[in-house]
Amino acid sequence: MKLEFRGHDERYTVEQSLLNLFPGELPVYEPVRPVREESWAIVTWREDEERGHACVELCWQGKAVSSGMEVPLEGRTPYEREGQRRYAIGAAFFRAYQMLTGGQPPWGMLTGVRPDKLVTEALTAGRTPGAARELLEKIYYVTPRRAALALETGTAAFEAAKGLGPRDIAVYIGIPFCPTRCAYCSFVSQSVEKSFSLVDPYVDALAAEIEAGGRMARETGLNVRAMYMGGGTPTTLTAPQLDRVLTAFETAFGPALDACGEITVEAGRPDTITAEKLAVLKAHGVHRISVNPQTMEESVLRAIGRRHSPGDIEEAMELAARCGFPHVNMDLIAGLPEDTAEGFRRSLERCLAFGTDNVTVHTLALKKGSRILQEGLAIPGPEAVGEMLDYAEPALREAGYAPYYLYRQKYMSGSFENIGWTRPGGECLYNIYIMSELCSILSFGAGGSTKMVDPARRLIQRRFNPKFPKEYTERPDKPRSNQADFAAFYAR
Repeated sequence: MKLEFRGHDERYTVEQSLLNLFPGELPVYEPVRPVREESWAIVTWREDEERGHACVELCWQGKAVSSGMEVPLEGRTPYEREGQRRYAIGAAFFRAYQMLTGGQPPWGMLTGVRPDKLVTEALTAGRTPGAARELLEKIYYVTPRRAALALETGTAAFEAAKGLGPRDIAVYIGIPFCPTRCAYCSFVSQSVEKSFSLVDPYVDALAAEIEAGGRMARETGLNVRAMYMGGGTPTTLTAPQLDRVLTAFETAFGPALDACGEITVEAGRPDTITAEKLAVLKAHGVHRISVNPQTMEESVLRAIGRRHSPGDIEEAMELAARCGFPHVNMDLIAGLPEDTAEGFRRSLERCLAFGTDNVTVHTLALKKGSRILQEGLAIPGPEAVGEMLDYAEPALREAGYAPYYLYRQKYMSGSFENIGWTRPGGECLYNIYIMSELCSILSFGAGGSTKMVDPARRLIQRRFNPKFPKEYTERPDKPRSNQADFAAFYAR
């Protein structure tokens, strides 16, 4: 779609709106010739001291409309005026889309990862739950059903924030290895079969980084409230390697772990789970593991490149039950290749039969580096994905679960969301902390994204470790630099 801006250069706002509302359309920045072209938008902004006005002239498939949005600017700071401009342009674009198509995306004009953050912020500012929900529906055009979901998860984040102090943080430890690469995956994770020689050096480098980071945290007076080991698949490591990483964590952080009430390890792929590895996790006080089938349908497992069977998943769950972990999570993905609404329903029912207290229902995100796109694998359409999610919500609620965190990704089927469901008392605080940006996350390992958060100042800064395992092992200077920046953030 050709885009022409007048009086502004809000490329990000318009591009995200375009991606959200017209999947497959790419922005082209050239002068628009309305008579000759069938897909274009002219986006205009004008303002004075008191008010700003956005106007979007939008044409799609030869049909053109015009929509405007006016917002108050008087007495606003430059930062607030910028926010008002972005909102007005996004709202005008959305309203023009609705005039053209009559469409109603579930999340309205919202394009970000954390739609429920608006609820958490509203509650923190003293607004009522009803006012927070009305904000989503009336201002951002979110459907009532999604607004209700956001109210539940945004309230969970509001309550979790009450238990955090200014020097409380969470820790993430990344293990970027998997047995094989799934068809939907674009994460930087290596197949162990192809990169076995990288694993030992990686564990050495990771232990060294954790030791330095723990020392920094103690010296800075930080408290770890939750730790999450993810990937990749952490249980791709051997039992001795897992023991080494967890021992490094415990030893390095020491007293900083006194308030740590949650240690989570993604066991993930059932074909990596053994009694020996689970015994190591249990010995280190791991509170929660994830067993992530993604589907319980044999044909879908084959289509996504998984080597395990539904029977392997059942055996892994039996092992986890025997070990007595307080919390177990299972992940499912709606919209996988070869899946159907009936197949997804069967998968969810089999997961619920295990009695796990956490179930995460993801919506397939079509990632550019995934095999699904590279090979053109057939996937269910948005209507089928919607049917899967429409079944999941009432089924989970009837089984005693409630939503406690959610997030969205780019290129999601049907523009839906990912939701974590829990029975009472089973919330994974790390998931709430990171998704709602309630506290800093100190990350270790290749591809680690450290996030420094100061809620009082509404300040967020990020630092990134080297992306690939080999690069990470060869560049210990970058993690050290990131840790120095983390300490400096808390020295202010």
